[in-house]
Amino acid sequence: MINLLILLFVILLIYYFTFLVSLLKGLNKLKPTAVKKPLPEFISIIIPFRNEEENILKNLKSIEAQDYPEEKFEIIYIDDASTDSSLEILKSSVHNKNVKILSLPDNPKETARKKRVVNFGIENSIGDIIVTTDADCFHSPGWLINLLSTFEDNVGFVSGPVEFIDGKNIFSKLQQIEFAGLILTGAGLIEINQPIICNGANIAYRKNVFKSLNGFENHFHLSSGDDGFLMQEIHKSKKYSVKFCRNRNAVVKTKPLDSFLQFYHQRKRWASKSIFYGDKKLVLKLIMIFLFYFGLVVQLILGISFSNIFFISLILSLLLKFLLEFQILKKGKTILYPGLELKYFILAELLQIPYIIISSVTGLFGNFIWKNRKVKR
Repeated sequence: MINLLILLFVILLIYYFTFLVSLLKGLNKLKPTAVKKPLPEFISIIIPFRNEEENILKNLKSIEAQDYPEEKFEIIYIDDASTDSSLEILKSSVHNKNVKILSLPDNPKETARKKRVVNFGIENSIGDIIVTTDADCFHSPGWLINLLSTFEDNVGFVSGPVEFIDGKNIFSKLQQIEFAGLILTGAGLIEINQPIICNGANIAYRKNVFKSLNGFENHFHLSSGDDGFLMQEIHKSKKYSVKFCRNRNAVVKTKPLDSFLQFYHQRKRWASKSIFYGDKKLVLKLIMIFLFYFGLVVQLILGISFSNIFFISLILSLLLKFLLEFQILKKGKTILYPGLELKYFILAELLQIPYIIISSVTGLFGNFIWKNRKVKR
């Protein structure tokens, strides 16, 4: 029995090790995005917001200050039933003529709120290329031109980098490391032609491609996934390619979460969609990764209860995991995130194990809190 369990843990380790090696190869292949001229297509930037009175003004200033011809793009803010003063602040602060402010019509449905907001924005847009970001995000003046420079004739979807601002406490620094790991994972997977994850705070796609795939219709029953599902569908169609924008000036910055409870609900929401990916091979990959993490805890328990050999397999698994994930983050620090503080790496790695297991399991059961609102999966 012990030999069988050890064999199982070794198989999971080999799988996860291979997965990390492929990510690192993808990141090493990722070429810098060179800045080009503004695109010939008109651009629509869609920014959903709900209760963002602390961030909306800074967000607006960063969007209005873009180094991109004002006549070549529009900015569409959509209010999702805010209960604070963010809508009033926004209306009184707009300076540019290319800014529109809309409100999502009342809808009793609790699911897919963000998808409904983005879809409403697209319906009211005139752009050929849709860019989405969030109202709690801040952008450098070169953000838009650098993100759009990734587009070529055959590109249908561009994923851009997102970064947590350093909140000067350990919790924020741990979030920086963990979040950078997620973005780099998405980048590496895109580069090896296996796009799985991206972040809706910094993506762009062609409107005609969005419409040809019926938009969010295939996954409107899920609250999360306005970004990843669409990216996967565009990749699956094989008509257009998916690219990641490797350019420091294209990084979108946002604040880390204030509490662990907020962090838990966000990650639970993100995990809730994973079993609904249309590609069954992809679902199997995610299950194998989950089993690797779950196996780490099981090996610890078995080492305490049965045999020291499980401590050996656990230490080997952790060492290989730490080694390769450190290399991935080190690469990310070089190409995108120079301010990343890797001295907190080991602590972040250890805390990552229980949070991935817990959020993955609880995410299967649906409901979570988002923007002070109970949301169904």
